Amino acid sequence: MQSLDESLKECERLHGHMCAGQLLGARMAVLGCSEIGINDPKGLDRKKLIVWVEIDRCMADAISATTGVRLGKRSLKYFDYGKVAATFLNSETGNAVRIVARESSRDLADTRHAEISSKGERQFQTYREASDEELFSKQFVTVDYGEFDLPGRPRSRVICCRCGEGVNDGREVSGPKGEVLCRTCLHGGYYHEM
Repeated sequence: MQSLDESLKECERLHGHMCAGQLLGARMAVLGCSEIGINDPKGLDRKKLIVWVEIDRCMADAISATTGVRLGKRSLKYFDYGKVAATFLNSETGNAVRIVARESSRDLADTRHAEISSKGERQFQTYREASDEELFSKQFVTVDYGEFDLPGRPRSRVICCRCGEGVNDGREVSGPKGEVLCRTCLHGGYYHEM
């Protein structure tokens, strides 16, 4: 893996600024990969790594920048749980670990560097020097995923009977009369026609 400083440069470039959340995410990515035997996530191991992030904040961008996982490559998955947490899977071995930022890390920053007036700077300094054990909890897990969740080309494509839009990788649903529908046509979506 690249050094933490190299990762942080890539994080800043991708995200647009550097912050404590970026540093936390970069450290989380390094720890997660290490725990599942991924040594070169942007090189030799790039096809083995799948990561599920549980928040759409700075940490998610840092994990992507540090490991090379991307939504468009289907190696980065997103669940909107609002938690500073991520699960790292080595798809070759099946080993997976869920890493969660400890709530106590915020207090640690306040006590360890009370002399620093800026909250963000206190956190950044603490997150840089604290041990993994002080910042994170980790739990080895199994992940429920199937063929349609794997990186690579789409494995299936169907057309929604109502809207005529294509639906990839088993994300279609059956309507009340057994017709093939997209989830938006059956359940509604995040947008509304005008």
